Amino acid sequence: MPHQPGLSFRFTHAITRIPADSVANGLRAVDAGDPSGAAFRAEHALYVKALENAGLKVDVLPALEAYPDSCFVEDPAFCLPEGAIRLRPGAPSREGEGREIVPALEARFSKVVDLPGTGHVDGGDILTLDDTIVIGLSARTDEEGAEAFAGLLRSWGYRAEVCETPEGVLHFKTACSTLGDNVILATRIMADSGFFGDRKVVVVPDGEEYAANVIRVNDVVLVPEGYRKTLEVIEGAGFKTVVLPTHEARKVDGGLSCLSLRFALES
Repeated sequence: MPHQPGLSFRFTHAITRIPADSVANGLRAVDAGDPSGAAFRAEHALYVKALENAGLKVDVLPALEAYPDSCFVEDPAFCLPEGAIRLRPGAPSREGEGREIVPALEARFSKVVDLPGTGHVDGGDILTLDDTIVIGLSARTDEEGAEAFAGLLRSWGYRAEVCETPEGVLHFKTACSTLGDNVILATRIMADSGFFGDRKVVVVPDGEEYAANVIRVNDVVLVPEGYRKTLEVIEGAGFKTVVLPTHEARKVDGGLSCLSLRFALES
């Protein structure tokens, strides 16, 4: 695909979903205690406000108690200017989330399609750059799903690459983010992987690996609270930052990118 400046960070709209009280039963690799629905909703409100302050119109969907992880709307869908794709998350407990988010996608896009085949893809394994869309294989994204997704993207005119997520990393974007302008933020293991070619890579300081999951939204980078060294290296690379609390999301393996679908629509 041709280089599309700003594809990875210039947005006009976002979709989010309010965390449910059932988030206390959400999936997690390590038990760090149950998140509080009320505390999570308070953090989520700050997140929505930050997206709005960055210039986005935000659709805030109601909580879904039947789906504990449903506030992580990035996983069951993927959005591009041309349309939206309903994905198929790899965790069985999340199978119904794609169906639930379709009405919100159809309200914004005239073109909404399903991931072909029977494979699985979580949106957390998809890293959009300005010239390539990278799909990481993981415990939640299998080869069948990744190849089907890549094929669909190519039919839309995008370049797509499938790669192996380093061992021990839940989602590809758990360990890296795009800062835009051909700059990647990544943990040391991801930076050493060779995935990013000759792009500039800003390495997350050791011990702050969680902070590799940030989001560039127009002219600011949203960064999780409590990671001073990472904040400094991002600002040192020339980016303006906004710090947000993600303490409750982290308890269920969530980060900043998981909490919204971000996309650009023509006005």
